[in-house]
Amino acid sequence: MEEISFIPVIDELIRQKRPFALYRLPGEKTSRFLMQSEGDVRIISTLEALNEQKGFVVAPFRASAGCPVVLIQPDIFSLKDFDLSQVGEVSCIEPVKVPHDVVMDDLHGSYWENYVRCFDVFIGALHKEQFAKLVLSRKQEMYRSDGFSPAAAFYNACERYIYSYVYLCYTPQTGLWLGSTPELILSGEQGAWHTVALAGTQSVQNGELPRQWDEKNRKEQAYVSSYIRDQLLSFDIHPQEEGPYPVFAGALSHLRTDFRFALPGNNDLGSLLQLLHPTPAVCGLPKEEAYRFILENEGYDRRYYSGFIGWLDPEGKTDLYVNLRCMSITHDTLSLYAGGGLLSSSTLDDEWQETEKKMLTMRRLFEP
Repeated sequence: MEEISFIPVIDELIRQKRPFALYRLPGEKTSRFLMQSEGDVRIISTLEALNEQKGFVVAPFRASAGCPVVLIQPDIFSLKDFDLSQVGEVSCIEPVKVPHDVVMDDLHGSYWENYVRCFDVFIGALHKEQFAKLVLSRKQEMYRSDGFSPAAAFYNACERYIYSYVYLCYTPQTGLWLGSTPELILSGEQGAWHTVALAGTQSVQNGELPRQWDEKNRKEQAYVSSYIRDQLLSFDIHPQEEGPYPVFAGALSHLRTDFRFALPGNNDLGSLLQLLHPTPAVCGLPKEEAYRFILENEGYDRRYYSGFIGWLDPEGKTDLYVNLRCMSITHDTLSLYAGGGLLSSSTLDDEWQETEKKMLTMRRLFEP
């Protein structure tokens, strides 16, 4: 693949801390590149402040001073004709196949023990009927091997996960993130818009989508669909629906419902995103109460995991995806994130195994 020749350039951009995004839309064969070479990226205080804005958005699960909404406003859009003088001397590195990186010890006990403690708190609240649904996530840190190339991992993900949105993005405020996510939050152009409800999880069976879904998975997906439907109606949007139906997400499958709708104008996309985010697929129901409960009881800061990421353009094509199946990358560590929706019928072992399977999306990128 010709794009692999760009790996040394991309890794050098990371070393020089240049704000950029490299991404590939689901089903497409080529990736897209953008970089801001002049000035600072824009810091956005609220999602509503994205109204009438254009650029590459990186939004967190919860916006804060230390974890803001970031907007890259690029002036370079091509790696093919890239002027290497703009990044100085490019290191001569070859793409390498790296072995499985080693999971780091958890400073606060084992990852399993922490998950058990959080699960007990979350399932207790569900049994008391404080919530209809909660999403419990976790982070797992791994040592970064000397040969690990973020750019090589990106192209590996593009080859493996053809049905997902794959990205590699760096800004000084967010740090470096890599992901392969199946969940669209908003796309569209010229008045035709699209969002999805994606929930419920099963493993792909012999390369085929599962035909049978249990009540827990169907109910979980129905909660997300109902929420999106109600939120759109509150915005005086009357969508056309299709689904639910199973879709691929790497080695997993989810249930998906599509919502397609028109907008009278495109100046309020930030307000629409504020209305949708976070959906029950990454948060819970009731939304605001579940949001506060997660922040108080999950035990760590999700940062940009379960936020959203992608290109925003009110006058052109918008493609924004929920930031799932992702990892943050530092000089020494790789931090993997995964979560799952809990109902009162959820069981500890099943939910833990679901997060393990979701983390494999990123861990498979380290395989020799």
